[in-house]
Amino acid sequence: MSTPLPGTPLPPLAGGAGGRAALRPLLDTVLDALHEGALARGGPIPSGGPDTVAQRLLDATATALPDTGTGAEEALRTLVQALAHGAADPADPLCVAHLHTPPLAVAAAADLAVSALNPSMDSWDQAPAASALEAHVTRTLAAEVYPHGPAPDALVTTGGTESNQLALLLARERHGPVQLVHGANAHHSLPRAAWLLGLPEPVAVPAPAGVIDLAALDEALTDLHHPLLVAATAGTTDTGRIDPLPEIADLCARHNAELHIDASYGGPLLFSDVHKHRLDGLDRAHTVTLDLHKLGWQPVAAGLLAVPGTAALTPLAHQADYLNADDDTEAGLPDLLGRSLRTTRRPDVLKIAVTLRALGRQGLAALVDHTCAAAQHLADLVENTPGLELHDRPTISTVLFRPTSASDDDIATIRRTLLTEGRAVLGRARADDRLWLKATVLNPHTTHSDLKALLSLLSHPSLPSPLSLPEGSTHR
Repeated sequence: MSTPLPGTPLPPLAGGAGGRAALRPLLDTVLDALHEGALARGGPIPSGGPDTVAQRLLDATATALPDTGTGAEEALRTLVQALAHGAADPADPLCVAHLHTPPLAVAAAADLAVSALNPSMDSWDQAPAASALEAHVTRTLAAEVYPHGPAPDALVTTGGTESNQLALLLARERHGPVQLVHGANAHHSLPRAAWLLGLPEPVAVPAPAGVIDLAALDEALTDLHHPLLVAATAGTTDTGRIDPLPEIADLCARHNAELHIDASYGGPLLFSDVHKHRLDGLDRAHTVTLDLHKLGWQPVAAGLLAVPGTAALTPLAHQADYLNADDDTEAGLPDLLGRSLRTTRRPDVLKIAVTLRALGRQGLAALVDHTCAAAQHLADLVENTPGLELHDRPTISTVLFRPTSASDDDIATIRRTLLTEGRAVLGRARADDRLWLKATVLNPHTTHSDLKALLSLLSHPSLPSPLSLPEGSTHR
């Protein structure tokens, strides 16, 4: 065993009895650097565009691997400040392009504990308490989806994409090469998962009003051969629409097809007494995707795949002697390999568990309700602003709008101009054969003034002159 060179102390570790003393001053450095970076950025996204942002980062950080290290404090201060300066900050109310949520402080703090302890969820002897916590919390959340299920359970995933892949994999293992039938409004990860798993070419059903056309789905299920897996969506990426879940479940039952529901976006509506009725029929699915780093305000990653009974997860069983030897399992050590297709993985459940305990159902419901109400107010503002057009009232928290006189090219230019100038991060979505600006409101602290400020940017002098709002606009 080699020994350190004389006079060269080894860097401290984050865990163990000495972890607190080692981490505390570094946390102050990180928090200060985050603050300084945000002040330097001065908005929702850095100005200048990709080349400018990349050069600014390189200028600040110099070489990535110096011969002699700069020390922990300098490295953290420099790199964290540079990253924060160049970040798209979802905590800024004008950063509303994607399903990119501002994480709760309590969840981010919990994530620090995970990084310090560094458990790995591939064997019990690497994560004794974390494995018990994951089992407890996943079953609790699965019971929200399947209140009448025989033994509701859920797997922790990296997000909606992995959950959708697992749903197709489980269907394939139950029935053989199932054919996926999905709406034209479905997330791209679903047909991609069918390709990845070598399944038959998926069938896309029209969704002319943003949700699956029921007559077209009935026709497709009538004409196609079995086995079939229908994928519905509760919260589409482009518009936030929710497919007619009870009617789709009825069609699946009539045609003997399985049902998967991608509720990555809309799943947390379950916590709200005001909005949970929008998810009626969710419990009739064979599998349900949830993603709490969207409308659950968790740091990435916080995905789940819920099933009505633990037995549905049996096909994922896997054995590796160094992790789950038969005699260890028979002696009572929990077998974790069947809980994921990954081997090494973080206990992402801790931040979820801390959030559930800290806020409770009422606290989570308040976040959901405030966020959905903010989106409704933005829709009101659009409707009441001359020169702007609203696509439709929001189903969850996504609002599509556009200047009435703008072309599709103009819409694209507006978005890129606002990005380059660092003024706002708006998304884009195509609906009704037109391009729209998309605001996905996910910050429950967003105020009415923030939303007015967002719309006022559309009349900024730097934007193409045909897009300026008319003289009668309330936000000119």
